[in-house]
Amino acid sequence: MIQSAGGQCTAPPRPRPAAGRIRRFAARSRAVVATVVAAVALLAAWSLTGSAASADSGPSRDDVYRALGLGEQPADYVVLVDTSGSMANGGRYDTVRSTLRPFLDSLSSRDHVALMTFDSHPEPRYIGSAGNTDAIVSRLPSSPNPEGDTDIGAALDSALRELERPGAAEIASVVLLTDGEHRPPAGSRYPGPAGAAWDGLKKRAEAVGKRAGLAGYALPLGSGATGARLLKGVVADTTVLRPGSIEDLGSYLRRAGDATRARKARLLLAGDIGKGITASWTDSGRRDVTDGSGTAFVTFRSTTRHVPLSVSDLSASVGGASLRVGGLPSQLTLGPGESRSYEVRLHGTLPAGPLPYRRIEDTDGELRLSGRVTSDWEQPLAPDVRLEVPGRVRVTGAALPLQATVGSAVFLPAVLAGLAAALLAAWLWWRRTHRPRLLGDLLLVPAFGGELPDRIALSGRRRVVLRPLAGGRGTVHGRRRRTDDGPRVELLIRYTPDGSADRESRATCRPGRQVVVNGVSFTYLLGQWADGLPSFTGRPR
Repeated sequence: MIQSAGGQCTAPPRPRPAAGRIRRFAARSRAVVATVVAAVALLAAWSLTGSAASADSGPSRDDVYRALGLGEQPADYVVLVDTSGSMANGGRYDTVRSTLRPFLDSLSSRDHVALMTFDSHPEPRYIGSAGNTDAIVSRLPSSPNPEGDTDIGAALDSALRELERPGAAEIASVVLLTDGEHRPPAGSRYPGPAGAAWDGLKKRAEAVGKRAGLAGYALPLGSGATGARLLKGVVADTTVLRPGSIEDLGSYLRRAGDATRARKARLLLAGDIGKGITASWTDSGRRDVTDGSGTAFVTFRSTTRHVPLSVSDLSASVGGASLRVGGLPSQLTLGPGESRSYEVRLHGTLPAGPLPYRRIEDTDGELRLSGRVTSDWEQPLAPDVRLEVPGRVRVTGAALPLQATVGSAVFLPAVLAGLAAALLAAWLWWRRTHRPRLLGDLLLVPAFGGELPDRIALSGRRRVVLRPLAGGRGTVHGRRRRTDDGPRVELLIRYTPDGSADRESRATCRPGRQVVVNGVSFTYLLGQWADGLPSFTGRPR
């Protein structure tokens, strides 16, 4: 509280709320503005850096043209300048004279220039090599002809006659600058904008186009300059450039010159379109990779005449064998027609296959490459020249002969030993089943009596040859069978009473049982049944 002079207490003055809000808003505004300014500055710096990096990332179109030696590739230029009376309006003629200078300066000294004026009649002003702009421009008249008409047909006739001369270049351009429509004088061969004479001009232009790349550039210099379109009716590949004003004429002339230089480049690079890089094994000598490594040489070749090529993310492998290839750079650049060889290391060996026995294995190793082929000329030349560089390296040549000693030295002996063991086990099983050791005795008695029993001891034998006292002959061997009571050996008896095979009969006799074969009773006596029986004189042989 504050005491006033009169002794009364009053409350202190409060700050106005509106003023505080204004101060806070101003502070926040200054912070936002500072942030925006910083962001704009950062964006500008990034843009400049990105632009510089983009500019330095590859050659410009001018760089490509210089590398191609484009100035050494001649071209024909026929420049037709309208000097009729209307060209004096608005300073058009003076502008044409001045803007022709930079256009002519851009030409090579190997280029051929024919500078012609036309009004009622065409007039050659300069015919010769480019390179001396002052000498060429000085041949132009100081002012247009105030009484002159506009005979575009006669001008185009003179232009084609110049391009039809012997020794003309393979690239030709016709540049037409006019501000009016076709108004020829009396007696002209081209009285109107169409007719047989114009058809003749078109046929002549087509003939020139077959020999050389002919293009036309028409620059109408006024809204009523309909005559410029007549060039397109004669030269099919004509571009009608429409400058917004006479002051734009220089930039449009530069476009005409740039288009002609692009056609020069397209002509020079025609043989390189679709060409790329090939790779092959350098020599075909056989490589031994028994120890898991070997060396070879790979040669890369550029098939172009003018275009440099690069390979990125380059890697290699060997098809038909589990081999890795090392020693190649990940990036590779080749000049036109250049070849480069690299010594590479082969890592790995040949597969032994499903039967890895010790042997010498031979195979052919196919070179396999991965990587992306490009040219830093593609972007600056597009879209006027499309190089169509193949994206992959093309492998050529023969495969690399490879050899290695593969497999294990113990595999084959182990297989043979295992096979022998299996055969032995099979034979032992067969003998145990089909030729078991016999027990007990075999009692032979004639079925109809008259002879004493013949007792033959079987114990320890696997096969017994029978020669009974009653005569005849036969054999006995055992066969092991599985029964519910366990394994049991039965006797397989073969017997013939007269020794011939025709009368041989067979029978199976179980232990303790009796069978009759060809009139002889055979009883198989095991130990418990044989005990106590007398022993007879009959015995096995």
